[in-house]
Amino acid sequence: MSVRYQKFVPEKPQIHPLSISVDEALSTELEKQQQGFLKCTVCCGIIAAVVLIIAVVMIVLGFTVLHIKNPKLRMNSVAIIGLDQVNSTDLLNRNANLTVVADVSMKNTNVEKFKFETFNSSLVYRETVVGVADVPGGVVDARKTMRLKVVYEMMMAKMAGDPQFGSDFTAGKLMVRSYTRVNGRVNILNIIKRKVTVTMNCSIAINVTSWGIADQDCKSHVDI
Repeated sequence: MSVRYQKFVPEKPQIHPLSISVDEALSTELEKQQQGFLKCTVCCGIIAAVVLIIAVVMIVLGFTVLHIKNPKLRMNSVAIIGLDQVNSTDLLNRNANLTVVADVSMKNTNVEKFKFETFNSSLVYRETVVGVADVPGGVVDARKTMRLKVVYEMMMAKMAGDPQFGSDFTAGKLMVRSYTRVNGRVNILNIIKRKVTVTMNCSIAINVTSWGIADQDCKSHVDI
């Protein structure tokens, strides 16, 4: 009896390749993270740039268009009227009043209107108020100047009642002060609102010979 020997050949193991290797998966994940970080960086950069541009624009507007400038109050001239109906005797006997008319300018240099309230202006001789003028409120348009007519009734009785009136009259000059206070508001684009108070003090020298204005000197001040 014969025995047949068959050569045993071991089978090779079958290798099934993975669809994505571990290295490829890590590489893909890192790439996604880098892309996400890049997008986030670009987005943050754009937002920062927009915020910076807005800040620069607001700063520029704050120093130009949106900057509120102080209104300017100025006395252009002062005149005494009605002297042709009054003689020196009436003045010395305190039986007359003089009408003093001041031409005042209110200048608004802002890009919006300046609204001011009704105000009054006083004439003071030494320490006595000898005249008061009431001025109605109004609106000064943007970058415009409004002319105001301020009319005082100067009471000679009060002026002549001062102990120094005689010596001042003899010297030929009466020194009178005017005080004006204006309260108002500037509203720019409904964003910036500011209350402004303008005051003006004037020294006025009245020549008693001609009863004209010999000299005047005014100083204004703004409170915000």
